[in-house]
Amino acid sequence: MVMNMQKLETLPPPPGVLDSLRAGFEVVSNRIMLILMPLGLDLLLWLGPRLSVDGLLSPYFRLAFEQARRTVAEADMERFIQAQSLLAGWLRDFNLLSLLSKSQLFPIGVWSLSAQTLPVKNPLGLSDVVTVSSFWIALGLAFALVPLGWVIGGVYYRLVAGSILGGDEARIGFLRAVVQSVILSLLWLAGMGAVGVPLFMVIGLFMAISPAMANIVLFILLLFSFWLIVPLFFTPHGIFVRGQNAFLSILSSVRMMRFSLPTSGMFVLSVFLLSYGLDLLWSAPGGESWLALVGFAGHAFMTTVLLAASFVYYRNMTDWMKKMHG
Repeated sequence: MVMNMQKLETLPPPPGVLDSLRAGFEVVSNRIMLILMPLGLDLLLWLGPRLSVDGLLSPYFRLAFEQARRTVAEADMERFIQAQSLLAGWLRDFNLLSLLSKSQLFPIGVWSLSAQTLPVKNPLGLSDVVTVSSFWIALGLAFALVPLGWVIGGVYYRLVAGSILGGDEARIGFLRAVVQSVILSLLWLAGMGAVGVPLFMVIGLFMAISPAMANIVLFILLLFSFWLIVPLFFTPHGIFVRGQNAFLSILSSVRMMRFSLPTSGMFVLSVFLLSYGLDLLWSAPGGESWLALVGFAGHAFMTTVLLAASFVYYRNMTDWMKKMHG
Protein backbone atom coordinates (compact mmCIF):
# COMPACT_ATOMS: atom_id res chain seq x y z
CA MET A 1 0.00 0.00 0.00
CA VAL A 2 2.82 2.37 0.93
CA MET A 3 4.67 1.49 -2.28
CA ASN A 4 1.55 2.25 -4.35
CA MET A 5 1.17 5.61 -2.63
CA GLN A 6 4.83 6.43 -3.30
CA LYS A 7 4.38 5.44 -6.95
CA LEU A 8 1.35 7.71 -7.31
CA GLU A 9 3.26 10.60 -5.77
CA THR A 10 6.08 10.26 -8.31
CA LEU A 11 3.77 10.09 -11.33
CA PRO A 12 3.19 13.27 -13.33
CA PRO A 13 -0.37 14.65 -13.39
CA PRO A 14 -2.66 13.46 -16.20
CA PRO A 15 -2.57 15.39 -19.49
CA GLY A 16 -4.32 18.74 -19.33
CA VAL A 17 -6.95 20.08 -21.73
CA LEU A 18 -5.26 23.43 -22.30
CA ASP A 19 -1.83 21.87 -22.86
CA SER A 20 -3.27 19.55 -25.51
CA LEU A 21 -5.07 22.41 -27.27
CA ARG A 22 -1.88 24.47 -27.21
CA ALA A 23 0.12 21.59 -28.66
CA GLY A 24 -2.44 21.08 -31.43
CA PHE A 25 -2.30 24.78 -32.27
CA GLU A 26 1.49 24.71 -32.53
CA VAL A 27 1.46 21.60 -34.74
CA VAL A 28 -0.96 23.10 -37.27
CA SER A 29 0.70 26.52 -37.18
CA ASN A 30 4.01 24.90 -38.14
CA ARG A 31 2.39 22.68 -40.81
CA ILE A 32 -0.25 24.95 -42.33
CA MET A 33 -0.61 22.66 -45.36
CA LEU A 34 -2.65 20.33 -43.14
CA ILE A 35 -5.69 22.60 -43.56
CA LEU A 36 -5.80 22.18 -47.35
CA MET A 37 -8.16 19.19 -47.34
CA PRO A 38 -10.98 20.77 -45.27
CA LEU A 39 -10.44 24.11 -47.02
CA GLY A 40 -10.51 22.46 -50.45
CA LEU A 41 -13.75 20.63 -49.64
CA ASP A 42 -15.39 23.87 -48.52
CA LEU A 43 -14.30 25.63 -51.70
CA LEU A 44 -15.71 22.78 -53.81
CA LEU A 45 -19.09 22.96 -52.08
CA TRP A 46 -19.10 26.77 -52.18
CA LEU A 47 -17.91 27.55 -55.70
CA GLY A 48 -18.56 24.24 -57.44
CA PRO A 49 -21.80 22.84 -58.87
CA ARG A 50 -24.66 21.79 -56.61
CA LEU A 51 -26.14 18.34 -57.11
CA SER A 52 -29.81 18.86 -56.22
CA VAL A 53 -32.32 16.14 -55.29
CA ASP A 54 -35.12 18.61 -54.48
CA GLY A 55 -37.21 17.79 -57.54
CA LEU A 56 -36.79 14.08 -56.87
CA LEU A 57 -37.64 13.97 -53.15
CA SER A 58 -39.84 17.01 -52.46
CA PRO A 59 -43.07 15.32 -53.73
CA TYR A 60 -42.58 12.50 -51.21
CA PHE A 61 -41.91 14.96 -48.37
CA ARG A 62 -45.01 16.97 -49.26
CA LEU A 63 -47.11 13.79 -49.25
CA ALA A 64 -45.69 12.74 -45.89
CA PHE A 65 -46.44 16.14 -44.35
CA GLU A 66 -49.95 16.16 -45.76
CA GLN A 67 -50.60 12.79 -44.13
CA ALA A 68 -49.04 13.91 -40.82
CA ARG A 69 -50.94 17.20 -40.84
CA ARG A 70 -54.22 15.37 -40.21
CA THR A 71 -53.01 14.19 -36.79
CA VAL A 72 -51.67 17.58 -35.61
CA ALA A 73 -53.76 19.54 -33.11
CA GLU A 74 -54.76 23.10 -34.01
CA ALA A 75 -52.63 24.50 -31.17
CA ASP A 76 -49.50 22.87 -32.61
CA MET A 77 -50.21 23.71 -36.25
CA GLU A 78 -47.97 26.78 -36.36
CA ARG A 79 -44.93 24.86 -35.15
CA PHE A 80 -45.77 22.04 -37.56
CA ILE A 81 -45.84 24.48 -40.50
CA GLN A 82 -42.53 26.00 -39.38
CA ALA A 83 -40.92 22.54 -39.25
CA GLN A 84 -42.30 21.77 -42.71
CA SER A 85 -40.90 25.04 -44.07
CA LEU A 86 -37.47 24.42 -42.52
CA LEU A 87 -37.27 20.91 -43.95
CA ALA A 88 -38.42 22.09 -47.39
CA GLY A 89 -35.76 24.83 -47.36
CA TRP A 90 -33.05 22.38 -46.32
CA LEU A 91 -34.06 19.96 -49.07
CA ARG A 92 -34.10 22.79 -51.63
CA ASP A 93 -30.55 23.88 -50.74
CA PHE A 94 -29.09 20.42 -50.10
CA ASN A 95 -26.01 19.54 -52.13
CA LEU A 96 -25.44 15.83 -52.68
CA LEU A 97 -21.70 16.53 -52.79
CA SER A 98 -21.87 17.42 -49.09
CA LEU A 99 -21.93 13.66 -48.43
CA LEU A 100 -18.15 13.89 -48.86
CA SER A 101 -18.06 15.72 -45.55
CA LYS A 102 -17.91 14.22 -42.09
CA SER A 103 -21.04 16.16 -41.12
CA GLN A 104 -20.75 14.90 -37.53
CA LEU A 105 -22.22 11.54 -38.57
CA PHE A 106 -19.10 9.40 -38.86
CA PRO A 107 -16.02 9.10 -36.64
CA ILE A 108 -13.57 9.71 -39.51
CA GLY A 109 -13.89 12.32 -42.23
CA VAL A 110 -13.16 15.87 -43.25
CA TRP A 111 -15.21 18.62 -41.61
CA SER A 112 -16.90 21.13 -43.89
CA LEU A 113 -18.58 24.40 -42.97
CA SER A 114 -20.33 24.52 -46.35
CA ALA A 115 -21.92 21.13 -45.68
CA GLN A 116 -23.60 22.68 -42.63
CA THR A 117 -24.61 26.07 -44.06
CA LEU A 118 -25.45 24.81 -47.59
CA PRO A 119 -24.69 28.09 -49.42
CA VAL A 120 -26.55 28.50 -52.71
CA LYS A 121 -24.87 31.81 -53.59
CA ASN A 122 -21.23 32.75 -54.03
CA PRO A 123 -19.48 35.94 -55.17
CA LEU A 124 -19.73 34.69 -58.75
CA GLY A 125 -23.52 34.41 -58.52
CA LEU A 126 -25.83 31.47 -57.95
CA SER A 127 -24.23 28.04 -57.87
CA ASP A 128 -24.71 25.95 -60.97
CA VAL A 129 -27.43 23.41 -60.20
CA VAL A 130 -27.29 19.90 -61.60
CA THR A 131 -30.65 18.25 -60.99
CA VAL A 132 -30.56 14.56 -60.16
CA SER A 133 -33.87 13.28 -61.48
CA SER A 134 -33.36 9.53 -61.12
CA PHE A 135 -33.68 7.78 -57.77
CA TRP A 136 -31.14 5.15 -58.78
CA ILE A 137 -28.60 7.73 -59.89
CA ALA A 138 -29.03 9.59 -56.58
CA LEU A 139 -28.65 6.35 -54.66
CA GLY A 140 -25.57 5.39 -56.68
CA LEU A 141 -23.98 8.79 -56.08
CA ALA A 142 -24.66 8.51 -52.35
CA PHE A 143 -23.09 5.04 -52.21
CA ALA A 144 -20.03 6.42 -54.03
CA LEU A 145 -19.64 9.76 -52.22
CA VAL A 146 -19.96 8.53 -48.64
CA PRO A 147 -17.19 5.87 -48.87
CA LEU A 148 -15.05 8.34 -50.82
CA GLY A 149 -15.48 10.74 -47.89
CA TRP A 150 -14.27 7.97 -45.55
CA VAL A 151 -11.18 7.42 -47.71
CA ILE A 152 -10.37 11.14 -47.84
CA GLY A 153 -10.94 11.31 -44.09
CA GLY A 154 -8.53 8.42 -43.50
CA VAL A 155 -5.81 10.21 -45.45
CA TYR A 156 -6.53 13.47 -43.61
CA TYR A 157 -6.39 11.85 -40.16
CA ARG A 158 -3.18 10.01 -41.09
CA LEU A 159 -1.54 13.27 -42.20
CA VAL A 160 -2.48 15.04 -38.98
CA ALA A 161 -1.47 12.13 -36.75
CA GLY A 162 1.80 11.72 -38.67
CA SER A 163 2.63 15.39 -38.16
CA ILE A 164 2.41 14.82 -34.40
CA LEU A 165 4.13 11.44 -34.16
CA GLY A 166 6.68 12.06 -36.90
CA GLY A 167 7.06 9.98 -40.03
CA ASP A 168 9.37 7.45 -38.39
CA GLU A 169 7.17 6.95 -35.34
CA ALA A 170 3.84 6.71 -37.17
CA ARG A 171 2.69 3.14 -36.65
CA ILE A 172 0.29 2.88 -39.57
CA GLY A 173 0.76 3.43 -43.30
CA PHE A 174 -1.65 5.30 -45.51
CA LEU A 175 -3.18 2.19 -47.12
CA ARG A 176 -3.89 0.44 -43.82
CA ALA A 177 -5.16 3.71 -42.37
CA VAL A 178 -7.69 4.01 -45.20
CA VAL A 179 -8.79 0.36 -44.88
CA GLN A 180 -9.30 0.63 -41.11
CA SER A 181 -11.10 3.96 -41.58
CA VAL A 182 -13.61 2.32 -43.92
CA ILE A 183 -14.09 -0.65 -41.55
CA LEU A 184 -14.65 1.65 -38.56
CA SER A 185 -17.11 3.79 -40.54
CA LEU A 186 -19.05 0.68 -41.62
CA LEU A 187 -19.23 -0.47 -37.99
CA TRP A 188 -20.40 3.01 -37.00
CA LEU A 189 -23.03 2.99 -39.76
CA ALA A 190 -24.33 -0.40 -38.62
CA GLY A 191 -24.50 0.85 -35.04
CA MET A 192 -26.38 4.00 -36.05
CA GLY A 193 -28.86 1.90 -37.99
CA ALA A 194 -29.40 -0.51 -35.11
CA VAL A 195 -29.96 2.32 -32.62
CA GLY A 196 -31.33 5.09 -34.84
CA VAL A 197 -34.17 3.26 -36.62
CA PRO A 198 -35.98 2.23 -33.40
CA LEU A 199 -35.43 5.71 -31.94
CA PHE A 200 -36.96 7.41 -34.99
CA MET A 201 -39.94 5.06 -34.73
CA VAL A 202 -40.38 6.00 -31.06
CA ILE A 203 -40.13 9.72 -31.84
CA GLY A 204 -42.62 9.32 -34.69
CA LEU A 205 -45.03 7.55 -32.34
CA PHE A 206 -44.80 10.34 -29.76
CA MET A 207 -45.14 12.94 -32.54
CA ALA A 208 -48.42 11.35 -33.56
CA ILE A 209 -49.64 11.47 -29.94
CA SER A 210 -48.31 14.90 -28.94
CA PRO A 211 -45.57 17.11 -30.53
CA ALA A 212 -44.83 18.60 -27.08
CA MET A 213 -44.21 15.14 -25.65
CA ALA A 214 -42.07 14.30 -28.69
CA ASN A 215 -39.87 17.34 -27.96
CA ILE A 216 -39.33 16.15 -24.39
CA VAL A 217 -38.40 12.66 -25.60
CA LEU A 218 -36.08 14.15 -28.21
CA PHE A 219 -34.31 16.24 -25.54
CA ILE A 220 -33.83 13.16 -23.33
CA LEU A 221 -32.45 11.23 -26.31
CA LEU A 222 -30.00 14.04 -27.07
CA LEU A 223 -28.68 13.88 -23.51
CA PHE A 224 -28.41 10.11 -23.78
CA SER A 225 -26.60 10.37 -27.12
CA PHE A 226 -23.97 12.69 -25.59
CA TRP A 227 -23.47 10.20 -22.75
CA LEU A 228 -23.01 7.49 -25.39
CA ILE A 229 -20.75 9.53 -27.70
CA VAL A 230 -18.24 10.52 -25.00
CA PRO A 231 -16.83 6.98 -24.50
CA LEU A 232 -16.67 6.54 -28.29
CA PHE A 233 -15.09 9.92 -29.04
CA PHE A 234 -11.59 8.47 -29.37
CA THR A 235 -12.58 5.45 -31.49
CA PRO A 236 -10.44 6.56 -34.48
CA HIS A 237 -7.41 7.50 -32.42
CA GLY A 238 -6.16 4.01 -31.65
CA ILE A 239 -5.92 3.40 -35.40
CA PHE A 240 -3.76 6.42 -36.15
CA VAL A 241 -1.77 6.75 -32.91
CA ARG A 242 -1.32 3.11 -31.85
CA GLY A 243 -1.70 1.33 -35.20
CA GLN A 244 -4.64 -0.73 -33.92
CA ASN A 245 -7.41 -2.22 -36.00
CA ALA A 246 -10.91 -0.76 -35.88
CA PHE A 247 -12.22 -3.21 -33.27
CA LEU A 248 -9.33 -2.71 -30.86
CA SER A 249 -9.53 1.03 -31.35
CA ILE A 250 -13.17 1.05 -30.19
CA LEU A 251 -12.28 -0.99 -27.10
CA SER A 252 -9.31 1.27 -26.36
CA SER A 253 -11.51 4.37 -26.50
CA VAL A 254 -14.06 2.89 -24.08
CA ARG A 255 -11.31 1.69 -21.74
CA MET A 256 -9.54 5.04 -21.73
CA MET A 257 -12.76 6.90 -20.95
CA ARG A 258 -13.56 4.45 -18.19
CA PHE A 259 -10.33 5.28 -16.33
CA SER A 260 -10.08 8.98 -17.18
CA LEU A 261 -13.69 10.14 -17.52
CA PRO A 262 -13.60 13.43 -15.56
CA THR A 263 -10.58 14.80 -17.42
CA SER A 264 -11.36 13.20 -20.78
CA GLY A 265 -15.00 14.20 -20.54
CA MET A 266 -13.89 17.79 -20.01
CA PHE A 267 -11.67 17.56 -23.09
CA VAL A 268 -14.52 16.23 -25.24
CA LEU A 269 -16.89 18.91 -23.94
CA SER A 270 -14.28 21.61 -24.67
CA VAL A 271 -13.85 20.36 -28.24
CA PHE A 272 -17.62 20.36 -28.85
CA LEU A 273 -18.12 23.83 -27.38
CA LEU A 274 -15.16 25.33 -29.25
CA SER A 275 -16.23 23.71 -32.51
CA TYR A 276 -19.85 24.84 -32.19
CA GLY A 277 -19.02 28.37 -31.02
CA LEU A 278 -16.39 28.98 -33.68
CA ASP A 279 -18.67 27.61 -36.41
CA LEU A 280 -21.13 30.38 -35.55
CA LEU A 281 -18.31 32.88 -36.05
CA TRP A 282 -17.00 31.37 -39.30
CA SER A 283 -20.48 31.18 -40.84
CA ALA A 284 -21.26 34.85 -40.09
CA PRO A 285 -20.18 36.14 -43.55
CA GLY A 286 -22.78 35.31 -46.18
CA GLY A 287 -21.90 32.92 -48.96
CA GLU A 288 -22.29 35.71 -51.54
CA SER A 289 -19.33 37.63 -50.01
CA TRP A 290 -15.64 36.90 -50.52
CA LEU A 291 -15.33 37.33 -46.73
CA ALA A 292 -16.74 33.82 -46.54
CA LEU A 293 -13.29 32.68 -47.67
CA VAL A 294 -11.90 33.97 -44.36
CA GLY A 295 -14.53 31.95 -42.53
CA PHE A 296 -13.71 28.80 -44.48
CA ALA A 297 -9.98 29.25 -43.83
CA GLY A 298 -10.57 29.86 -40.13
CA HIS A 299 -12.84 26.83 -39.93
CA ALA A 300 -10.30 24.61 -41.69
CA PHE A 301 -7.52 25.82 -39.39
CA MET A 302 -9.39 25.41 -36.11
CA THR A 303 -10.97 22.04 -36.91
CA THR A 304 -7.51 20.75 -37.79
CA VAL A 305 -6.17 22.23 -34.54
CA LEU A 306 -8.87 20.42 -32.56
CA LEU A 307 -8.16 17.16 -34.37
CA ALA A 308 -4.42 17.50 -33.72
CA ALA A 309 -5.12 18.34 -30.06
CA SER A 310 -7.24 15.20 -29.73
CA PHE A 311 -4.38 13.07 -31.07
CA VAL A 312 -1.96 14.73 -28.64
CA TYR A 313 -4.36 14.21 -25.75
CA TYR A 314 -5.00 10.55 -26.67
CA ARG A 315 -1.29 9.79 -26.98
CA ASN A 316 -0.40 11.46 -23.68
CA MET A 317 -3.36 10.00 -21.80
CA THR A 318 -2.69 6.42 -22.94
CA ASP A 319 0.99 6.84 -22.02
CA TRP A 320 -0.03 8.16 -18.60
CA MET A 321 -2.38 5.23 -18.07
CA LYS A 322 0.42 2.78 -18.90
CA LYS A 323 2.56 4.38 -16.20
CA MET A 324 -0.34 4.22 -13.78
CA HIS A 325 -0.90 0.50 -14.35
CA GLY A 326 2.67 -0.44 -15.21
